[in-house]
Amino acid sequence: MTERKQGRRSAQAAEETKLLIIKTAAEMFCELGYERVSLRNISERAGVSHSLIRHHFGSKEKIWHSISDNLHVYFLSYMYKLLEAIPSELPSNVILYRFVTMLLAQQLAHPMPIQLIADGVRQGDVLMDYFFDSNGELEMLVNEVVECCNKDFPTTPVKVWEMKWQMMMYAHGAASMKPFVLETWEGASEEQCLLNHWQLFNQTMANQLNITPEQMLQPKQLTDILIELPCEWGCDTEAKDEDESE
Repeated sequence: MTERKQGRRSAQAAEETKLLIIKTAAEMFCELGYERVSLRNISERAGVSHSLIRHHFGSKEKIWHSISDNLHVYFLSYMYKLLEAIPSELPSNVILYRFVTMLLAQQLAHPMPIQLIADGVRQGDVLMDYFFDSNGELEMLVNEVVECCNKDFPTTPVKVWEMKWQMMMYAHGAASMKPFVLETWEGASEEQCLLNHWQLFNQTMANQLNITPEQMLQPKQLTDILIELPCEWGCDTEAKDEDESE
């Protein structure tokens, strides 16, 4: 039993080190861009050896792939949690409206994913292609919500990619041009500026989806409409819990 616990702790320590490397690399990619970050830069900031990073990942590109994999897991978990939080008895257009506006709120509050995606686009096909949903789960989930709405409201069909593009513009605009966001609502706090920015998207989606003023969300702050997840990067905590329960 002791050897088993030690083995679990060793495996857990390795996973924690890998997660530290991934988080550190993601932060640096957002700050400096993929091309300007080296494995040695990552090792220095993370406080782990260069050889250990190579042992776990092999290359900078594979760290990027791991970040992308974690983002897919996180977004899928968040979307499912979000749909669970929206009452299923609501009209389908209201469900879709809440889904997209609450999802943008999450992206505004946590801009790292959209920053990484934008940096991946700048690097060309090698990195960008890996950010696309390879197994189709995210795509299928969104399409199901949209198809249900389009079935109930056939005269005003929603175009999935147009809605996605609008969300990406609002998310990336706030992340990459924050000084302009702050200047637009001069004197307001950053939190209030982001809420005001979200409200522009909120009104646009309400108009597109035939949402009445009474059906619209009116949060006092973005955190009012965020969904809590146990781990921001979608990591598995079960192993830790099992180890502690032994």
